[in-house]
Amino acid sequence: MSIRTRFAPSPTGYLHVGGARTALFSWLYARKNGGKFILRIEDTDLERSSQASVDAILEGMEWLGLEYDEGPFYQTQRFDRYKEVIQQLLDQGDAYYCYCSREELDALREQQMANKEKPRYNGKCRHGAENTGERVVRFKNPEQGEVVIDDLVKGRIVVANKELDDLIIARSDGTPTYNLTVVVDDMDMGVSHVIRGDDHVNNTPRQINILKALGAQLPVYAHVPMILGSDGARLSKRHGAVSVMQYRNDGYLPEALLNYLVRLGWSHGDQELFSREEMIELFELEKVNVSASTFNTDKLLWLNHQYMMNSDPENVAKHLSWHLQQLGLDLANGPALAGVVKAQRERCKTLVDMAADSVYFFKDFSEYEEKAAKKNFKPEAADVLQHLWHQFNALTAWEIEPLHQVVLESAEQLQLGLGKVAQPLRVAVCGSGVSPAIDATLALLGKQKTLSRIEQAIQFIKSQQSAG
Repeated sequence: MSIRTRFAPSPTGYLHVGGARTALFSWLYARKNGGKFILRIEDTDLERSSQASVDAILEGMEWLGLEYDEGPFYQTQRFDRYKEVIQQLLDQGDAYYCYCSREELDALREQQMANKEKPRYNGKCRHGAENTGERVVRFKNPEQGEVVIDDLVKGRIVVANKELDDLIIARSDGTPTYNLTVVVDDMDMGVSHVIRGDDHVNNTPRQINILKALGAQLPVYAHVPMILGSDGARLSKRHGAVSVMQYRNDGYLPEALLNYLVRLGWSHGDQELFSREEMIELFELEKVNVSASTFNTDKLLWLNHQYMMNSDPENVAKHLSWHLQQLGLDLANGPALAGVVKAQRERCKTLVDMAADSVYFFKDFSEYEEKAAKKNFKPEAADVLQHLWHQFNALTAWEIEPLHQVVLESAEQLQLGLGKVAQPLRVAVCGSGVSPAIDATLALLGKQKTLSRIEQAIQFIKSQQSAG
């Protein structure tokens, strides 16, 4: 069987982590089995769907690197096909017109609830009804037998047909409903495996009956558990879930988020870190947990730090550049970003932190962190910095090892502790008392910037003396 999976979001908001995990599981299953991954935009909710949401979904998929083989397909471009299928169901007696008014249906629902019955349509128009004008089309669900779903995650699910009512497949204005469009699309697109959230379990038996009525091949279903927030409530668009792109804005690497999402409900022994290739090789739908998973931001942050420390610096640099540009920095006025990543990655857990801590590599400054300057810019620091300036100026090789030697030898020559030399130098070239190793910092800054900033610091210390 040719494996074909799909991700079918509705463009009524951004791509959130629950949707991203569903997309990831579908993508992994297709990739593992040499199949195709389809992107379908279910935009039939004309009032709530928007182009901005479509763009947000596409942007999120691109950032995560979940490339699709076909699509994006838009349901709004397939209305003629849905009308054709609705007419087919009517013609073969598997659907019928229902003329019940909203008032009738509301009254029926209230009566059923008062009798502690499950609210459902009573089939009044199933065998014909007087044409009173406005009408919908309902699918004639089988009244006998049962629907059996061999779910790859939940196991066997059996639903009696008598528990299912005749759902609406076309509204009074002729537009198709969700359960109809999904069935037609999955059938036409040859979807072999439907991987989606378990909030769709109740829809599945209804959709299977429509597929059977159309003589279609049934897909295999896999309903993955919901993601819960730290408060135990379902993580949804309406209850605390944030856009996937918010994680980009907060400084997470897409690889870290994917790694975190794949572990939300799936595991491979005790392994925590997975490359994209390992995810594809090891992922199995049958090993997805049945129970819901809780989103843990601390664990995601830990994973992100692991990726920042261990990923190819060039890849991390590609994402860091976006954050530096958000700060208005000219990247041409600084060192190669891969070098910045190597110097900063052990200290920084997010790219936002790394960008904020790296501004001085790309932008000159005239003010110093007050606490660091007060502690390290004593009057005698001017002589220390002057000594360092001459030693650095004489260097012909601006590299970590000779820079390290200059700092060590200067401390010996001046008979000072290393901190009395390195810290004034750090504040002079960075503006604060915190940076990567001073030799690595100087190597990244370059000779010209280093000498210029030491000169500026000497003048600052002398001006402070004069003012004092």
